[in-house]
Amino acid sequence: MPGFLVNASSTVNCSHAGSARATMTNPRVKLDGQPSVVQSSVYSVSQCSFTTSAGPSPCVTATWTVVATRVRSSGQGLVLQDSQATCTPNGTPLTVAVTQQRVKGT
Repeated sequence: MPGFLVNASSTVNCSHAGSARATMTNPRVKLDGQPSVVQSSVYSVSQCSFTTSAGPSPCVTATWTVVATRVRSSGQGLVLQDSQATCTPNGTPLTVAVTQQRVKGT
C-alpha cells in the first residue's frame, strides 16, 4: 500500500515523544519545496525522556531500516510515512506524525 513520502519538514518523534530531525537530507528530490529523506539519513533525537530502572536511556539517534522499495533517489529508497526506524541506544521506533500530502510511494 502506498504511503506519503517524508521530507525535511515532516514531524517525526521517538516513541517517548522526543523530537527527531534529519541530520542529512536528499536535495535531489524535493517535496513541497523541501529536500526528501532517504534511508541513509540519520535522525538526531532531542527531548526524549525515556528512563529504565537503571536510569535515563533517552533516544539519541535513529536510522531507517524499512523504506520505499520502488521509489529511489541516488540509489537509495526514500522514506515513507509508514517506514520503520530504530533509535539508539534503546532500540525503540520513530513515528512520522505529519508529512507532505501530495506524493506517495511504495
